[in-house]
Amino acid sequence: MRTLPDHLRKGMKLVIVGCNPTESSVRVGHYYAGRENQFWPMLYEGGVVPEPFDYHDDKRVIEFGIGLTDLVKRPTRTTEELTRADFAEGRIVLSQKLEEFAPHVVAFNGKMVYEQFAQRKCKFGIQKQTLYGARVYVLPETAGPGKTGKAEKLGHFRKLAQLVARVARGPETNNDIGEDNDE
Repeated sequence: MRTLPDHLRKGMKLVIVGCNPTESSVRVGHYYAGRENQFWPMLYEGGVVPEPFDYHDDKRVIEFGIGLTDLVKRPTRTTEELTRADFAEGRIVLSQKLEEFAPHVVAFNGKMVYEQFAQRKCKFGIQKQTLYGARVYVLPETAGPGKTGKAEKLGHFRKLAQLVARVARGPETNNDIGEDNDE
């Protein structure tokens, strides 16, 4: 099966987890390659990365200590094509990756992605539970128009950037991280 490679290294400050690659992203060989996907502009405008770039340069995220992967590696046209078995396998494989690579923060691109992984409901924002020592942030999904407007999405990317910066400063500053779970 042809899919997108993970962009991961040990000890990254942030790993962003998508649901699964679209067939069109796999065809061009890059993450978040859809015209409607707001991921790359949000990453920059939200302050997560210091300069703008797009899906053609997706491997560059590693330069900024950021990794990319998916919960399910099987490409589909839509997430509705994914099966319970796809998610079950994805939970195991993603858990192994998070344990091995030990990022400081894990961000899930969409509530559905986190809910399928954690097998519980959530709200957008910082989660109370950690994953292998990493803080967890659930972002609104960036593909398509969705229910969440651009301003709200951008607000979550800004909060994610702030969380990553606080966690990078060390444990003595992590006590000021509020449990901001906006819906």
